[in-house]
Amino acid sequence: MIPEINRKQTIINIILILIITVAVGTALILASGANPLKAYGLFFLGIFGNSAGFAEIFVKACPLILTGLGCAVAFKTGFFNIGAEGQFYMGAMSATVISLNLTGAPGIISIILSLLAGFVCGGLWALIAAVLKAKFNISEIIVTIMLNYIAINFMGYSVRSFLMDPAGSVPQSAKIGAGALLPNLIPSTRFHTGIIIALVFVVVVWFLMEKTSAGYELKAVGMNKRAAACNGISVIKNIIFSAFLSGGLAAVAGVIEVLAIQKKLLEGISANCGYTAVLIALIASNSPAGVLAVAVLYAAMQAGANSMQRQMGIPSAIVNILIGVVVVLILGKELLRFRRPKKKSSAEETE
Repeated sequence: MIPEINRKQTIINIILILIITVAVGTALILASGANPLKAYGLFFLGIFGNSAGFAEIFVKACPLILTGLGCAVAFKTGFFNIGAEGQFYMGAMSATVISLNLTGAPGIISIILSLLAGFVCGGLWALIAAVLKAKFNISEIIVTIMLNYIAINFMGYSVRSFLMDPAGSVPQSAKIGAGALLPNLIPSTRFHTGIIIALVFVVVVWFLMEKTSAGYELKAVGMNKRAAACNGISVIKNIIFSAFLSGGLAAVAGVIEVLAIQKKLLEGISANCGYTAVLIALIASNSPAGVLAVAVLYAAMQAGANSMQRQMGIPSAIVNILIGVVVVLILGKELLRFRRPKKKSSAEETE
């Protein structure tokens, strides 16, 4: 009976969130002086209008899937990693260094080493906050945010110094050789191999969290650290492990962005996907499958909003507003909870 009630409540919540989101979106479109029906038509045309546009959704979703997974793993363990942006940059820099210096190695070796180096560097970058939290109880939120600034500015320094293209004057690295790049899978689109890598990580993280004792320990620590410790589970070990895994996943997103999309290192390469990942993980309730679905939906909304902006001049910022509305509604879902009036007990009735 209880699962049935919970299922019914979940459906009601989803319907209410959809209604409120559509109502807010319609109001914003009307405020822009546009026709909502025409705008929504262009919105869906931007998503499903052609194969290249549809493939672009998955291109945009790829880094969001990986950074969202990273945040979800950390949040599940009670480690609030807000540093996916900095970890993304560490992965991007690592991939650039490996790719530009292993020009004589076979392409597949260079790609594998770039992915491994990126994962390790991102994981170690996240470990700084994990160790400070585990040993000295310093807020990981503050530390990871500050580490973001350090990583972003260090990347800015690197593309102006030791990673700057010697043949150019723009702050960016030299182009990475074709052999070290992740290939496209669908001709005439940007649908690349990195998307498959992201999907593999979704399955791996799901299996780890749901089917292994290590995943059980991570979730136990996140639910109740004291109870986990009383049952012989090492809280410090699991926080450090989740932080390393979280940072590594976010860094792989940076590696793929360099090797599949930009083909070089440059400032602003992340487009703030590390911060967006926090929202994606929260909306997905830290579920790997949920992260995949939300990341793809978010990317689709961006594609549709860009179509509206091009065709009708409607600000694409509407999508970010709607995402914010959805997050607030999900976090405040208790306000949407449908409650039946409690039946009075016989004792209360006699009174």
